[in-house]
Amino acid sequence: MAVWDEYLTERDRAVYATAGYGARRPLGSRPAIVVIDVNYDFVGHERAPVLESAKTWRNSCGEEGWDGVAAIATLLEAARDHSLPIFYSTSEEPRPDGLGRGMWRSSRVGETAGVPGFVGSDVVAEIAPQERDVLLRKSKPSAFFGTGLLALLLELGVEDLLVVGTTTSGCVRATVVDAFSHNFNVVVVEEGCFDRGQASHALNLFDMDAKYADVLPLQEVLEHLAGLPTEVFPGRVAPAVATPAAPEPAGAVR
Repeated sequence: MAVWDEYLTERDRAVYATAGYGARRPLGSRPAIVVIDVNYDFVGHERAPVLESAKTWRNSCGEEGWDGVAAIATLLEAARDHSLPIFYSTSEEPRPDGLGRGMWRSSRVGETAGVPGFVGSDVVAEIAPQERDVLLRKSKPSAFFGTGLLALLLELGVEDLLVVGTTTSGCVRATVVDAFSHNFNVVVVEEGCFDRGQASHALNLFDMDAKYADVLPLQEVLEHLAGLPTEVFPGRVAPAVATPAAPEPAGAVR
């Protein structure tokens, strides 16, 4: 039973089946991993129920986030066994004057979140980027928008993107749609994605699976990776790079 089954009506099932959505594409031999925004802002500094965690970290996904972290750690271990390129995205740190905040819809968008000793935009320590990984900082939902991700993927000759992270309905979906639009074969690793809204999580997985990506269980992805050569991109895995989302305006005040 898929996570989205409880939310679909019989009419929904019939419409999508009649239209032929959900066809599968085989996974290829040149994948890269994209880890979307798995930072303290989105999981909190410790495992806690979502409503409790959100009192301190307003964007927290709570315990579902930490379940996702565990699955991502397993995926990354397998990816590193084959020297696959791994890309992380995280948010830019907000400017004191609010410039660049954009059009985010939240009554708490200007709040300073968190606890001392933790930086909200830092990728959680359990899956922190390693030396050869690439860290991209962004200010909008998609990891492609205003970053160097596309150029790096093309330079490496990547064909498949294995996407994990948060939120399923927001930055994960935006990145998946952009990847699809750039003609990458996209796999969303189900256990590695999470959202603060359970219905949003389930229905966005359903919709991505129908149109833009294959939503696959972690075990199936691990079995595919196990069959790849030890070095899929020999000598071509990019070094660690921190890429800003965009240059600051001239004369910007910090």
